[in-house]
Amino acid sequence: MSALLQRALGVHVDPCEGDPVARRLTAAAARRDWPAVREIFDGVTDLDDRSFYAEVVSVVPGVEKWLSAVIRDEPYDATALVLYGYRMTVLAWKARGNTGGEHVTRQGWRKFFERLRIAEEALDQVILKDPDNVTARYGMMITSRGLQFGVAETRRRFDEIVSRHPGHLRAHQQLLQQLCTKWGGSHAAMYAFARESMNRAPAGSPLGSLVAMAHLEYWLHTSGSTGRLDFRLNTRHFRTPKVRAELREALDRSVRHPDYQRRPGWARVHNEFATALVLAGERSAAAEQFRTIGPHLTRVPWIYLTALVPWQWSSRGYRSLAYLLSPLDRQSRPDR
Repeated sequence: MSALLQRALGVHVDPCEGDPVARRLTAAAARRDWPAVREIFDGVTDLDDRSFYAEVVSVVPGVEKWLSAVIRDEPYDATALVLYGYRMTVLAWKARGNTGGEHVTRQGWRKFFERLRIAEEALDQVILKDPDNVTARYGMMITSRGLQFGVAETRRRFDEIVSRHPGHLRAHQQLLQQLCTKWGGSHAAMYAFARESMNRAPAGSPLGSLVAMAHLEYWLHTSGSTGRLDFRLNTRHFRTPKVRAELREALDRSVRHPDYQRRPGWARVHNEFATALVLAGERSAAAEQFRTIGPHLTRVPWIYLTALVPWQWSSRGYRSLAYLLSPLDRQSRPDR
């Protein structure tokens, strides 16, 4: 999350989301304790959880330096290669920045593709020796999108993952990104995938959040086309009865359902719902999500609020955000 948005919200974004295993893992990574990192990471058995923990390690500053040294000594260590691949992907996006492609510098593009190719190669080495390594395959969905391999290739990689782990949340989130117009997809394909994934999933699955994210992506695309940040204009899509009803249905089928269970990395799902519900004017439902979230705001999707026109996040931008969020503390206030 941008520093501006963090100051506006008055929060610190914790990539560990309060998870004790993630905190132990990042602490070990920060002190370059490779035996401890490998022991903690290899002790995680759930495939979705492993992707979350790999992402947690990938944002530890400087971790690529000592991981590359580990790989020189142990060139076929799958855990080291996976974590290194994830880290190089993060560094690739850091070089590119969060702006639209038209604003990326020539040097930014060069570093972006260079680092993504390094990540792709590291992760591919893992797949060649262990085709069932879903964590590496998930990382290669991200490199596929960034390297512009196209929708068909990223979907193929997605299919390889869900054939082994059908409910893999992060793989679904990545394919949704690939299906966005900005990455070569279309609004129709994006919405169809989100709705089909929710309807196929068992009750209580977090995949219902894909519907909220699809609406957020559509909102971002159409808002960006206006060239200005105007919440009253941009919330029209969310305020339609059809969209509000669909968000409520997605809530009931997923995080509101009695069978829903939190897993490591759970906070992003609730943040996606909260953002969409705020924009939809579903204030009591949004307040419910914020109470669940507590201090655990996530970079995605709140970064979208600054992605349109970042320089407009002046005092006027803060007031706009405050207008959206301030009623949430008044639990008795009805939806509007």
